[in-house]
Amino acid sequence: MNICVQAIPHKEQFYNTVGDWRWDKEGTLQIRVSKMSDWRYEACVIIHELVEAALCKYSGVGQKQVDRFDIAFEKNRKEGDESEPGDSPEAPYRTQHCIATGVEKIVAAFLGVVWKSYESEINAL
Repeated sequence: MNICVQAIPHKEQFYNTVGDWRWDKEGTLQIRVSKMSDWRYEACVIIHELVEAALCKYSGVGQKQVDRFDIAFEKNRKEGDESEPGDSPEAPYRTQHCIATGVEKIVAAFLGVVWKSYESEINAL
């Protein structure tokens, strides 16, 4: 397996998301995370995306299903709603997303990341 990770300006994301994964034609997992003020924040998002992508692949949940759901979720997001699309009971990858979030939180705690500060920066992007 080949994995390519890039930190990019937030405006270059495929849609309004802080992290994105996709498998390219050669089978390489491409992970794109928005640049943030702290490398630990980017590392946490990278780990989340890697775990989520691997679990989705194992479970047969395709990238197109995830993207379609996420884009529709963002389009219909209510004012003040800062929830993650993957936390929605309707998300086709909810289980995979929740496990990835659990791993992300463990890594964040080990790195000394203050979760509220991390979430605040993500929500401000």
